Amino acid sequence: MWLVYLHDLAGLFGSLQGIGLFQFVPGRGAQVFASMPAVRGLPRSQFSGTALAPAARSTQAQSARAGAPRARVEICSRPELVRLRHWRHAFADKHKDHRYYEVVEKTIRQGFEYRYFVIKNADGEVRGVQPFFLLDQDLLGGLDPRMRNPIELVRRAWPRFMMMRTLMVGCAAGEGQLDGENEWAAKENAALLASVIGTWARKLEAGLVVLKEFPAASRKPLEIFRRAGFARIPSFPMVRLRLAYDNFDTYMKDRLGKNTRRKLRKKFREVERGPAIEMSLVEDIAPVIDEVYPLYLQVFERSQFRFEKLSKDYFLSLGRRMPDKMRFFVWRRERRIVAFAMCMVHKDTIYFEYVGLDYRVAFDAHLYHLVIRDLLDWAMARRLKWCVSTSGNYDPKYHMRFMLDPLDLYVRHTSGLLNAVLKLLLPLAAPVRCLPILKQFPNYADLWETSGGQPSKGRALDAIVRDSAAPQGTRA
Repeated sequence: MWLVYLHDLAGLFGSLQGIGLFQFVPGRGAQVFASMPAVRGLPRSQFSGTALAPAARSTQAQSARAGAPRARVEICSRPELVRLRHWRHAFADKHKDHRYYEVVEKTIRQGFEYRYFVIKNADGEVRGVQPFFLLDQDLLGGLDPRMRNPIELVRRAWPRFMMMRTLMVGCAAGEGQLDGENEWAAKENAALLASVIGTWARKLEAGLVVLKEFPAASRKPLEIFRRAGFARIPSFPMVRLRLAYDNFDTYMKDRLGKNTRRKLRKKFREVERGPAIEMSLVEDIAPVIDEVYPLYLQVFERSQFRFEKLSKDYFLSLGRRMPDKMRFFVWRRERRIVAFAMCMVHKDTIYFEYVGLDYRVAFDAHLYHLVIRDLLDWAMARRLKWCVSTSGNYDPKYHMRFMLDPLDLYVRHTSGLLNAVLKLLLPLAAPVRCLPILKQFPNYADLWETSGGQPSKGRALDAIVRDSAAPQGTRA
């Protein structure tokens, strides 16, 4: 959904380019060799030529003059990827490691074409893998349903009206990450990828290139993309909370405002007057998948902004492939499941990923607040230090003193002329502008921070609030 905001600006330009009113002339530079035999009908021999970013161009030129082998970026599919030893350890320090990307490709199709950039050094050794996917984005996907009929009439004569083929680097179901064995390697990989990604996009017939939802911690290594013509704008952020408390009651007493405490206690008293609702941790989601999946769909259908639609097999496959990290919770009332949450635990952090609610009782039973309370209580009891939650439902998270955890979009049109216009307009169409609640968070400025990765006033305030909020007798 967030991409509609970007494409509404680029769509008309892409259409004009598609009918020949604009034409992009590729820059000259070093060659890029493909390992994939054919992509959308193009033979391997056609994959050459790129416009290099300045830093990478200098390095490549020196290597060319010396006659030495050059680092390169290749493309492969997952069957080819799994034969690479590097892939078995890719993203090992992240909560969503290589197994997660494999599950996503297997279970979330929706017209996506999954591929992988394989980054090799001059000796041909793999030093990084960056997943990406291609999709034909409907620029009018967020249009009011009542306006769809006229659009469908136009598309009978012009099937690709307001459609644009897009190359997205990152994960189709979650935030993106840079692969590399350390910070220096990740920065080098980013520089090489930035130097060739425009050429690959044109070969793959993509008019728009997007680095999808990369965390603020990646801003420094990804700065090379901005120098290569990409615009950076904030996407819908995640939120983060330091769990410096023994239990939820202590957190509520010492961290939350008086008015929020009063409202929450009132909600929980109302819950206690009704039939008991009990939470349990489910080791295997398969026996209850037919009960919990409809609850996820209820939340999905009611969402103001719809992201990727998950399948039953997505949840089942994660439980089988990643049992060390996956945690599934269900809430039962009179033996009927009324709520469901999928979380991940990695190191000292619990990640709230997806929730499902039975809306027949969700409001009367205050299920959303009950779910958050029980999950935080569970994490605190296990002495986890951080809670990170995905985007959405910002209002209750604001009142519960979560802080924004920025995610960035890096966007570039393959036409230099159109990209210049796009860079001017993109900040005005950033997805976060449609949610005024975000401005109430004390570190809202971090979403727009441009100081090269240094903490802004908002992030400094975040640190002060977190560290001063822990009362005596609680964990550090």
